[in-house]
Amino acid sequence: MVPDVSTGSDTRGLIAYLFGPGRRDEHTDPHIVAAWDMAGAPDPGRNPTATYSLLAKRLDTHVDLRTRELGGKKPPQHVWHCPVRTAPGDRYLTDTEWAEVARRIVHATGIAPEGDEKACRWIAVRHADDHIHIMATTVRADGRRPRTHRDGQRAQAECRKIEAEFGLRRLKSGDLTAPRTPTGAERAKAERQGQTVTARHWLREQAYAVAAAVRTEADYFTVLQSLGIKVKTRLGPETGDVIGYSLAAPNDTNAAGEPVWYGGSKLAPDLSINRLRERLPDQEMADHPRYVADPAAPWRHTTTAIHTARTVLDSGDDAAAQGHLAAFGDALYNIASATTGPHRTELRAAAMAFNRARRSATRADHQAATALRKAAKELAYASNAPGGLAIALLFATVHLAHAAAKWHEQRGHAQQAAAAEEAFRHLQAGYQQAATPVLADLARRAPRDATARRFEQDVCAALPDHADRILADPTWTALTTTLAQAETAGHNPRRLLVEVGTQRELDIAERPAEVLNWRITAQPNRRTQAARMRNTRTTPPTPRPTPTPMSKQPTERGRRR
Repeated sequence: MVPDVSTGSDTRGLIAYLFGPGRRDEHTDPHIVAAWDMAGAPDPGRNPTATYSLLAKRLDTHVDLRTRELGGKKPPQHVWHCPVRTAPGDRYLTDTEWAEVARRIVHATGIAPEGDEKACRWIAVRHADDHIHIMATTVRADGRRPRTHRDGQRAQAECRKIEAEFGLRRLKSGDLTAPRTPTGAERAKAERQGQTVTARHWLREQAYAVAAAVRTEADYFTVLQSLGIKVKTRLGPETGDVIGYSLAAPNDTNAAGEPVWYGGSKLAPDLSINRLRERLPDQEMADHPRYVADPAAPWRHTTTAIHTARTVLDSGDDAAAQGHLAAFGDALYNIASATTGPHRTELRAAAMAFNRARRSATRADHQAATALRKAAKELAYASNAPGGLAIALLFATVHLAHAAAKWHEQRGHAQQAAAAEEAFRHLQAGYQQAATPVLADLARRAPRDATARRFEQDVCAALPDHADRILADPTWTALTTTLAQAETAGHNPRRLLVEVGTQRELDIAERPAEVLNWRITAQPNRRTQAARMRNTRTTPPTPRPTPTPMSKQPTERGRRR
C-alpha cells in the first residue's frame, strides 16, 4: 500500500479532478467513502444536488476564517492531498475498508487526530478499485495549522501496519531518498508517444550516465547538450554562479509547444547541483587528469578500487561505505558504457537498478571514495579491456553488489537492499554470459601435464587449507592456463597464489579456483610494468556516454517513498 503526500492551493480544482472523468476517462463511480463528517460533506458523486463549489466551500470554511484573520491572504499550500494505492495483485478493498484506511492515515499524519473536534476537514474519494484520494484543507477550527511534520513517513508507517492487518502485500519502507514518481499525466503522455518510460525517467538515466563519466561541472552540461537534452541553469543574483539547473528531453513539450523542464533535484535527490559538486573532483584535479599509456590500467585500477570498497563496507564507517556505494553506482554506468558484447544489456540494467541503492539517509563521505570514483572515470576514456580484464572486473562487481545488499539489509534500508539485490542478479547474469566462453577457452589452452602438476604443488604449498577445494573445482584447468600466463608475465606462481589467496571470499566461494583465476587476471604484467608506468598528461577527449533511447528502457514502477 503506497501513500503519496503532496500539497497545493486549489481546493476546487482538486475536487473537480477527483469527481471528474479523469484524464483518460479512467474514473468510474467517484464517491466519498469517508469524511470529517459524512452527514455534512456534500458528495458530488452520489448526490445530484451537490456541486464542486458547495463541497469546496464546506471544506474551506476554516480556511476562509483564517484568510480574514490574515487580512485577505490565504495560508500557503493549504490543500493536503494523499492518494493511497494497493500494490499490484492485492485484493480490492471494500468502501468500508477504505474508509478505515483513510481515518487511520489522517490520524497518523496529524491532519485529523481521533477525537479532536477542532481537526482539519477532509474527505476520502474513491474513483477506482485499487486506490482512494484523501484531501484535506490544513486549517483547523481553532485557526491553527496542523502538525504534519514528516507526514509522508508517518503515512508510510501506518500503511505498513494496515498491510499486515488487512492481509495485503507487505511493501518495503522507504526513507524519502527515492526519486520522484512520474505523475499519471507523464505516464499517459509517454503512452501516447509510444514510449515505454516517461521523459522524467529517461532524463534521470541520462543525467546519471553523464555525471558518472565527466570530470567537471561544465563538462556535465556540455555532454548533456550533445545528447540533444536542453539545459537551463539558474544563476545566483549576487555572485552569478550556477545555483541550480533544469533539463528537458528532446521533443518533450507542453500544450503551448514549450519544453517541459525538470529540475535536477526533481529527477533524483543526488542530481541536484550541490550533490553533484560533492562528487566531482576539484578544479585543479580536473585540469590535470592522470592518464597512463597502459590500456589495461583503467580496468585494473577499477577492479582494485572495488575490492577496497568491499573492505570499507565491513569497516563500520557508514559514511565512507555510503560514499563508496555512490561511487560504485557511477562505476556501473561506466563499465556498461565501456563494455561490448551481448551482456552489456545486463550491465545497463544493473546500473539503473543500483541507483536506488546508492542513496540512503546515511550522509555519504564522497572524499573517502575518491580512488574508486577516479578509477571509474578512467573507464569513460578507456579502450576495450585486453584479455579477461573486463570479466575480472565484472566478477568483482558481482561480489560488491551482493555485499551492498547485505550492508543495506543490516541497517534496515529495505528499498536499497532490494535494489542492490536486483543489480546483483543482473550483474551475475551478465558475468555468466561473458565468462562462460572465456573460461572454456582457457581450459582448452591448458599447459602440459608436467606444468599443471607443478602448479598443483604450488597450490598445495601456498594455500594448504584450500588446496583440495581448488583442485576439485571445475575451473581448475582454466586456472592452470592463467597461472602459466602470469608466469610468462614475470610472476612467481607460488608467491602470487599466496598474495591473492589471502583476500576475501576464498573461504566461502563455491568455486575457489574461479575466484583465484580472476584475481590473477587483474594482476599487472611485471615484465612491461615499468614501460606502462610512463603516463601521459594530455587532456583527454570529452567522454561521450551512449544515449539510451527512451523506447529501450524498462518502465519505471517505483514511487518516491
